[in-house]
Amino acid sequence: MAANAKKTDLYEVMGISKDASETDIKKAYRKLAMKYHPDKNQHSPESADKFKEVSHAYEILSDPQKRSIYDQYGEEGLSGEGAGGMGMSAEDLFSQFFGGSVFGGMGGGGGPQGPKKSRDIVHIHKVSLEDLYKGKISKLALQKNVLCPKCDGRGGKEGAVKKCGSCNGMGTKTMMRQMGPMIQRFQTVCPDCNGEGETIKEKDKCKHCHGKKIIQERKILHVHVDKGMKNGSKVVFNGEGDQGPDIIPGDVVFVIEEKEHARFQRKEDDLFYRAEIDLLTALAGGQIAIQHLDDRWLTVTILPGEVISPGCIKCVRGQGMPSYRHHDYGNLFIQFDIKFPPNNFNTPEKIAELESILPPREPTGLPEDVMEIDEVVLEDVDPSQQARARGGATNSDDEDDGHQHGERMQCASQ
Repeated sequence: MAANAKKTDLYEVMGISKDASETDIKKAYRKLAMKYHPDKNQHSPESADKFKEVSHAYEILSDPQKRSIYDQYGEEGLSGEGAGGMGMSAEDLFSQFFGGSVFGGMGGGGGPQGPKKSRDIVHIHKVSLEDLYKGKISKLALQKNVLCPKCDGRGGKEGAVKKCGSCNGMGTKTMMRQMGPMIQRFQTVCPDCNGEGETIKEKDKCKHCHGKKIIQERKILHVHVDKGMKNGSKVVFNGEGDQGPDIIPGDVVFVIEEKEHARFQRKEDDLFYRAEIDLLTALAGGQIAIQHLDDRWLTVTILPGEVISPGCIKCVRGQGMPSYRHHDYGNLFIQFDIKFPPNNFNTPEKIAELESILPPREPTGLPEDVMEIDEVVLEDVDPSQQARARGGATNSDDEDDGHQHGERMQCASQ
């Protein structure tokens, strides 16, 4: 009875019933070996022990002769002919089953590699600056390949899929061709299995996937766009890529692409805004209103006596973009453009009043000993002439202007 009591231990380890088929045993081992592999669970000794236990159970149950002995007499009946007696380690068995290490942690030199990982599916996800400021959950539909649920990815009835005898399951054949006195050897796709390495009769093919083993499935993914994400940030769904026989599904990756905004420009966690104010506000103070990315309105006060010159840059602390993950806010920088009044906007009397209020005019800079003076008259120029005149500015002038603006930059409290 002792042997009989121990009879089902290995089945319990594999999580399968006693009458499980070879396919069921393989599927169970594949699932458990991938779950408990030491390279995937480097900080879990329990997983390593479980991996060895599963591999030991699989080596016995996958061998029809050993399984038969085990079913009748238990492991004692194997008399040292089991997994331990064969001298095969759990890693060797894993490599034999998968064709190599999946995780790359085990040696093996130039031997065959394990199941390949399918290519990652990469999508560009365009997001507005408002959504990057507030955060958003986007529902995006994805078309991907999945193993056929009707045949469990076999392509047909159980046992109907056979290894191609023509290429011995390799999918390729070595051919020879006579070229004069030389014989050329080359590899070509096996014509009997079309490179699949397997054959299946037409009548035995799965009616759902037509023997292709995979079907297309539409899946909705909830893409969490977190506050402060930047252009190029990635949202990764591990293992949601294309499935296929003997391959590890890749990932689905959404790459954030920030849409251009009509009013704000972003630089890291700071926001930049251009505001046009009239000359009176620039000289005598006033208020402007700015609608923020979360629909709040900010009122910015220019104090009387605080002169705003064209191109002047001020900042409002803590009103920029939230930083990714930490959500500390950057600053809002405002660059001012001054809207001057039209020609002849005032009377000579009012102009005289302005002269009494404003600082006196700067001297013309004309030397006192000049003997001959030519007086010239300003004329308006058309837009094409203005563009040509602006194009004549040198890079050094631009650099100087930028330097001056940088010196004027200061922060005002909110």
